[in-house]
Amino acid sequence: MNTPSQTADTAIAVGKNKVELSNRRLSRLAVSAFLAGCYIALGGALSLIVGYGFPEISASNPGLQKLLCGAMFPIGLILVVTLGAELFTGNNALLIPAYMTRGCTAGDVIKNWCLVYLGNFAGAVTFTILLVWYAGLTDSELYRNASVAIAEAKTSMTWGVVFVKGIGANWCVCMGVWMALTARTFTGKILGCWIPVMAFVVFGFEHCIANMFYFPLGMLNGADVTIIDAITRNLIPSTLGNIVGGALMVGTLKTFVHLKK
Repeated sequence: MNTPSQTADTAIAVGKNKVELSNRRLSRLAVSAFLAGCYIALGGALSLIVGYGFPEISASNPGLQKLLCGAMFPIGLILVVTLGAELFTGNNALLIPAYMTRGCTAGDVIKNWCLVYLGNFAGAVTFTILLVWYAGLTDSELYRNASVAIAEAKTSMTWGVVFVKGIGANWCVCMGVWMALTARTFTGKILGCWIPVMAFVVFGFEHCIANMFYFPLGMLNGADVTIIDAITRNLIPSTLGNIVGGALMVGTLKTFVHLKK
């Protein structure tokens, strides 16, 4: 594995490449961001199908259900990292080292985040509508009720709680991304992504891109949630929390601690 300082240097190079993509290769950025949204939605779908597929066991073992959901969801980030896609929450951390070492401007960072966020949204919603809802993966009452309950629960929390859970979610996700940069083997990268992401799902933290899967699916299945509810009561505070968790808790602190200059 790479040393912490070597990993920070790698993060700088990765961040510069991402800025180059958003400044000069918009078509590639759009496709990569769209695919990342699909990958995260795939992880959410797998987490839902497996985690909520054993109601009799889960009723008396709630921790087991969380563990099953957590064990399945990381496939999304693993695909993003190993196949090279653009994920908003991962980029929250990866662009900060380049910015702190003057490899890009604040405008470059914000532009990348905004473009990737929109691409992730398009990918997640498209995957959810076509390959989950239309494909009938949640036609059974068990999964339909689960998707409705998840969407409604995500809009029942206060703004502050969602914001704090957003910090926790992307702190874990970006630690996974950073650990993947540390690893030099395919297996190491998978483990680096899997362990922290599993933790955030088990804890019930809020990941804005994952919620771009859960909200459309829940609403399509009859959840008492409007688009305005989803945006104002969850996506806005979870997005802001994700930025803090990724950009500050990982990107900024890791660069400050491990780079000599």
